[in-house]
Amino acid sequence: MLIFGRRRLLTALLQAQKPFQPCRNMRLVQFQAPHLAGPRLGLESGSGGDVIDLNAFDPTLPTTMIQFLEQGEASLSVARRALAAQLPVLPRSEVTFLAPVTHPDKVVCVGLNYVDHCKEQNVPVPKEPIIFSKFGSSIVGPYDDILLPPESQEVDWEVELAFVIGKKGKHIQATDAMAHVAGFTVAHDVSARDWQVRRNGKQWLLGKTFDTFCPLGPALVTKDSVADPHNLSICCRVNGELVQSSNTKQMVFKTEQLVAWVSQFVTLYPGDVFLTGTPPGVGMFRKPPVFLKKGDEVQCEIEELGVIVNKVV
Repeated sequence: MLIFGRRRLLTALLQAQKPFQPCRNMRLVQFQAPHLAGPRLGLESGSGGDVIDLNAFDPTLPTTMIQFLEQGEASLSVARRALAAQLPVLPRSEVTFLAPVTHPDKVVCVGLNYVDHCKEQNVPVPKEPIIFSKFGSSIVGPYDDILLPPESQEVDWEVELAFVIGKKGKHIQATDAMAHVAGFTVAHDVSARDWQVRRNGKQWLLGKTFDTFCPLGPALVTKDSVADPHNLSICCRVNGELVQSSNTKQMVFKTEQLVAWVSQFVTLYPGDVFLTGTPPGVGMFRKPPVFLKKGDEVQCEIEELGVIVNKVV
């Protein structure tokens, strides 16, 4: 019995010395619950699963995603332990999901970044990334409402793959870019086409950045949990009808190229969000054009990342 006990102790000590291996299905979330104070960090236990409360697992962890990302590997190692323990778990029905990132320093967007979307418009594929932005105040959660602004009559849908910066950098080489990326999530680049293409001197910003025009979520899926971000099915449904269906392999400029390109101009900070463009099937290019109306429900889905569902009000 004594020998058996020593063997078990030796095995436990050896396991404790091993470095943590990358975890599959690391799905970081921000959430609220009625019985808990303030926003918190958690892990979604699989797409559509319950929530592991990271702040209950380790009260020294920060309570916002940006602070979590700023701490780098120290925070991620705690999240790995919580994922392995699967404790403590809150039922999904008891939590309200927030966007996985809130109040980022910047939201960077890319136009005409799908080959099939360029063909839809009969425009040439860009030779350089077309960059614009949304204000951070446009971000809402994965199941929040989209508010139709009275100033626009042409509000449209755009499902997009988003990635989030995890490490500060400037003049980042494409070969080093993924070291600066924390992970991926689903985005809906809601767009007021009248303001995007006809008003405001045809500058895109105002048409893209009304309040609630950037639903994100449900989770920030860490990069080591995604097999290949540039080979994922991506689709959008409006009231259950499939309106967009493509694959992220259609992207003109991939994650690494976008990080390298944008970091020539600005410093990237943990929490910065990149929306990487939309595939074909948007409302403005339908014949006749179709726009969102009160009561519509939009579902944006990306393979391995999940689904966000937003009602139009």
